[in-house]
Amino acid sequence: MNDAVYKIIELTGTSAISSDDAVRNALARAAKTVRQMRWFEVVETRGAIEEGKIAQWQVTVRIGFRLEE
Repeated sequence: MNDAVYKIIELTGTSAISSDDAVRNALARAAKTVRQMRWFEVVETRGAIEEGKIAQWQVTVRIGFRLEE
């Protein structure tokens, strides 16, 4: 078994559709530049309100990725 070292970054994804979609958006954007992503953790969920309705979901996630040798 190899000993691995992981780095954690924190991002906030947004979506007008849902909190799940906000997480997907954050992960998809990170995947463009971060390799070896292994897990995520939802840290905070919040949203914006317009005219008494949900206008946007904002979800902060921590993403763990394995450092390369």
